[in-house]
Amino acid sequence: MDELAIKKIVKKVIEEIGLRDRHWRTVPIEASARHVHLSMDDVERLFGEGHRLTPARDLSQPGQFLCQERVTILGPKGLFKNVAILGPERKETQAEISRTDAFSLGIDAPVRESGKIEKSPSIYLSVGKNMIRAEKGAIVAKRHVHMTPENALDYGLKDQQIVAVKVFSDRPIIFEDVLVRVHDQYSLHMHIDLDEANACGFYEGMKGQILVEEEVKRC
Repeated sequence: MDELAIKKIVKKVIEEIGLRDRHWRTVPIEASARHVHLSMDDVERLFGEGHRLTPARDLSQPGQFLCQERVTILGPKGLFKNVAILGPERKETQAEISRTDAFSLGIDAPVRESGKIEKSPSIYLSVGKNMIRAEKGAIVAKRHVHMTPENALDYGLKDQQIVAVKVFSDRPIIFEDVLVRVHDQYSLHMHIDLDEANACGFYEGMKGQILVEEEVKRC
């Protein structure tokens, strides 16, 4: 078989996979461990005046990165050392933890969309001898799907829509109350925390199917 014929076959397979993914509203799934987002002021309070977060590895969402720096989270009942910081710096500091983490820390963290931290518990963060108290910001991140406007058009969805996601694994589960977030700088991925990851038997490369209300009722 010549090279041209092979390229045609590969192209056809890719097109068929794309059609299938649009039909099934397929979404890659990622598990997010506990992590912190820091404001510019809090970066300097923890690491020193003029310090800027140092990228260590790019994340799936464009412009987002894992930092070389780490931080300790402290609560009334416990602490977590060596917690990841995700950059770039944000307007306000927040800690995204699981429900299990919240129990271990001794705080009642609400389920919230990232960035919506009003009336959430305060949290202590430390690096070496430096310690700060964020007046608010401890949340359990609401499970959500990032997608571009093109993805949303293909899937027949819209920003802030609530959907369900059926997970393809040996521990099949349907996650309900999943928030759709649409932006031209996003990459198509669903994010769940480690409690949710354990519940569905998460593995790298896992995918799911986005279900709308009518499809959920048939399940």
